[in-house]
Amino acid sequence: MKQILVISGKGGTGKTFFTGCLATALHNKVLVDCDVDAANLHLLLHPQIKQAHDFIGGKIALIDKTKCIQCGVCKEVCKFDAIDNDFQVEELSCEGCTICSYVCPEKAILLKDRVSGQYFVSETKYGTLVHAQLGIAQENSGKLVTKLRELAKEIAQIEKAEYIVIDGPPGVGCPVMASMTGVDLAIAVTEPTLSGMHDLKRLIELAKHFKVPVKVVINKYDLNDEMSSQMVKELEHLGIEVCGKIPFSEEILASVKACKPFLEFAKNSLASEIAALIDKII
Repeated sequence: MKQILVISGKGGTGKTFFTGCLATALHNKVLVDCDVDAANLHLLLHPQIKQAHDFIGGKIALIDKTKCIQCGVCKEVCKFDAIDNDFQVEELSCEGCTICSYVCPEKAILLKDRVSGQYFVSETKYGTLVHAQLGIAQENSGKLVTKLRELAKEIAQIEKAEYIVIDGPPGVGCPVMASMTGVDLAIAVTEPTLSGMHDLKRLIELAKHFKVPVKVVINKYDLNDEMSSQMVKELEHLGIEVCGKIPFSEEILASVKACKPFLEFAKNSLASEIAALIDKII
């Protein structure tokens, strides 16, 4: 079983579009959307949810009014101004740091689980999809990504899947690290811009740290041929293979608007080229 991660140094490069192509081209796989802060793979795959679970992302303080003497010690130590003048905890402000529960002389502050979102196991025509929805202003997305990957691996072992295909988050933050650890291959989708190259280099450094091999796909390469050529040269210098270049296409935009994976939506020469590119990568 091989784990393939699709990532990008920045948002909007075509990462989820390419993951949708993998979902169509590969057989016997489990799909995971690890971009939990802005999940959108489900828009292409139209999952039917079979299991839904609450995600506990941390703790939140709760003041027991029957014990509270309103001494104000908790308000003094709270660095997030999460306790108001009526000694109620503002849920959106509380970071779950627990310090208030330690200093309360009456032990009137309890810590309860904070439900930060939900995660799902769904069926699609392309295979099982593990995905999530993080709540508004909630954190611990790296922890949620780890949970999704653990669950996907369990399902893949049960289903005897050959691949786990992961739609990763953009950037180089904690959720990306949680998505990248232990994968067999990272496919970095980029675009021919200065910011695209800058962020791609940071992503490559992160992959080197985790000893994950990287292959690069330049999407919309023909919007800036000069920059595309420069990127190829710089990546060759870094020892990174550019395994393919995809031109800008109105048909790709049409497939996204139609909420369908491109390889299913289009039957033209570009679809054949992308299918051949996937065969080459895998």
